[in-house]
Amino acid sequence: MILPYMLRLLCLCFASFFVLNFAAGMLIRIASKSALRFAESTAARTAARFLIALRMLPFALATLGVLGLCVPSYFWLEPAATSERVGIVCVVLALLGAATWSVSIARTARSLFVSMRYNRLCRSSGQESYLLGEPSPVVLVESEAPLLAMSGLFRPRLVISRGVLRALSFEELHAALRHEHAHRTSRDNAKRLLLLLAPDIFPFVRPLRALELTWSKFAEWAADDQAASGDSSRAVSLAAALVHVARMGAAPRLPFLSTSLLACDRDLSARVDRLLQPAPIIHGPTDLARKPQAQLRIAAFLFAACLAAILLTPSTLSAVHKVLELLLH
Repeated sequence: MILPYMLRLLCLCFASFFVLNFAAGMLIRIASKSALRFAESTAARTAARFLIALRMLPFALATLGVLGLCVPSYFWLEPAATSERVGIVCVVLALLGAATWSVSIARTARSLFVSMRYNRLCRSSGQESYLLGEPSPVVLVESEAPLLAMSGLFRPRLVISRGVLRALSFEELHAALRHEHAHRTSRDNAKRLLLLLAPDIFPFVRPLRALELTWSKFAEWAADDQAASGDSSRAVSLAAALVHVARMGAAPRLPFLSTSLLACDRDLSARVDRLLQPAPIIHGPTDLARKPQAQLRIAAFLFAACLAAILLTPSTLSAVHKVLELLLH
């Protein structure tokens, strides 16, 4: 198949992305059991951050490889006035890469549409109300369903049903609201969007699904820890809220871009057990913690700058272009 200059580049981008994303994804899939064991041995917040970073790593590496190496080397070394034949292997890999992107874009668009429609429905059928101690209004739904969630992406709002308000005591409701605010502080709905956007390593196959599910579990545990903040009375109140809401019956189905108090009742007993035996937690960064974090960010930025300088040297780009030529033919 003979393609013009820009179509060859597009074909190479999709093919290169698929190869890099597939290779990195398979390596992480092989190492996932060890990664999950490591996550189980760390604090919930650290485990959640580690797992979301690990899940996004193939996407990040593939994107960096395409935009940072393939595209610059192609523009620098590929003659613009020529048309070349593209091999069948390159075309198949490009189609697979385009398919993985199409699937991720389609499911992201669908989830955004469902989330916006659900939020509009809640606002139209419910009413905004201020709860005691809440700085911003919540959406109060006239329903007996066990509904307490942080819904939305750009401006997430608390959605709560009348039934939950009546079922929980003041202390239990306060602890449950702190749990949802912890999700908002951690931007867990935005992280869910990233999981949707990250293309799978093969169309319609999700071998890294275990990482996503385990991240969701640790995100709930981290929100529980932040809501309790090492206070045993808050932990007991949150555990009681979880049990009372679970006893209200089946929760309504929520959009993926929402975080519910009872995200998964299969994890309910483990969450309650953790809350009844809470570990001490330092809530919020201290001055001593901020300094190492700032130094780590500076070191990461310098490392990325040095890596970019090394990768964008003429010899590196020339080697990448030779690899692209092999892939193209």
